[in-house]
Amino acid sequence: MFNGHNKKRWAALFVILVLVAGAYFYPLPYFVSQPGEAIELKPLIQVEDGHLEQGSFMLTTIRMGGANMITYALARWNKYMDLIEKERILAHYEDEEEYSRFQLEAMESSKDSAIIAAYQLAGKEVKVVNNGIIVTHILSGMPAREVLQIGDMITHVDGMEVSTSEELVRYIQSKAVGEVVEITFKRGDEEKTATFTLQPLPPVEEGGEERAGIGIGAVTDRQIVVDPPVKIETNRIGGPSAGLMFALEIFNQLTEEDITKGYRIAGTGTIDAEGRVGRIGGVHQKVVAADRAGAEIFFAPNEGGAPDSNYRRAVQTAQDIGTQMQIVPVDTIQDAIDFLRQLPEKEEASSEVLSGGWDSSRFHSFGRTSER
Repeated sequence: MFNGHNKKRWAALFVILVLVAGAYFYPLPYFVSQPGEAIELKPLIQVEDGHLEQGSFMLTTIRMGGANMITYALARWNKYMDLIEKERILAHYEDEEEYSRFQLEAMESSKDSAIIAAYQLAGKEVKVVNNGIIVTHILSGMPAREVLQIGDMITHVDGMEVSTSEELVRYIQSKAVGEVVEITFKRGDEEKTATFTLQPLPPVEEGGEERAGIGIGAVTDRQIVVDPPVKIETNRIGGPSAGLMFALEIFNQLTEEDITKGYRIAGTGTIDAEGRVGRIGGVHQKVVAADRAGAEIFFAPNEGGAPDSNYRRAVQTAQDIGTQMQIVPVDTIQDAIDFLRQLPEKEEASSEVLSGGWDSSRFHSFGRTSER
């Protein structure tokens, strides 16, 4: 039988368990994002009869999930865990499922662009037919919501023909909030035209630059035929930020030269069919993920040298965590290839890498501190 003292101990334990369970399961109106993984691309991408590589290319991810009291508290003191209001992320989506679906659509479009860019750069046969721009998602509370429908095909903007989603995005984002654009689209056999006043879109990341838009997600309706064939398996990874690394892996399998030189190479950045690299969110967390995976080189979008570029944030992060990774700025996939081609082979690299044996003006590296 329990005496009074034991009863008090069991009661206290029960209260503690209830509090811990409450802290874990009680939802808060925040998402927590944090460093994810650096995932090798060789197992995910197969070019038929592709060439082998000694090193590896890796895409980098962030993990994002609903906050509870425990993760909320951790994020308050960990600079690489970010708290993001759910309302801000989901403001224009029906629910989390719709947001996830939009991210998966962005990944599919990114794969197409990476294939085109890599095959063209490798001088391989690639046939692309752009049938138009298909509306795949419409953000609530935005101008497009009352006019466009999922499945509409956009053909012109301000009277100018557009055939890819990248062209449409570049044109609209060259304008400011409050400006008006005219969109021509097809719905079935009927052609329609509507005008839209551009409104602010959610920034790519917390504190990011405001972007103008009408509030749609769109993909290019493409038919791509390549020789040799390529397969990309991404499972449930979403978003467009792996485009650069996809393109590098595909290019390397297509060409006899192994541009990895035996190094473990990570990075991030969107890519378009012309090989231009674009900004992404969470670059500081991706630098941490790459460092944990033992990456030696990290490519980051340079954004034309903008003072708030992903590259500059990546450099700050690398310095903060004391990593030995080389942080390399890129505006195009060609920038990344040019950098890798000037590297010595890995067997000869150690002393040269640390002493700046090549053009060190194109990257930053930091020694690991003892506190790391």
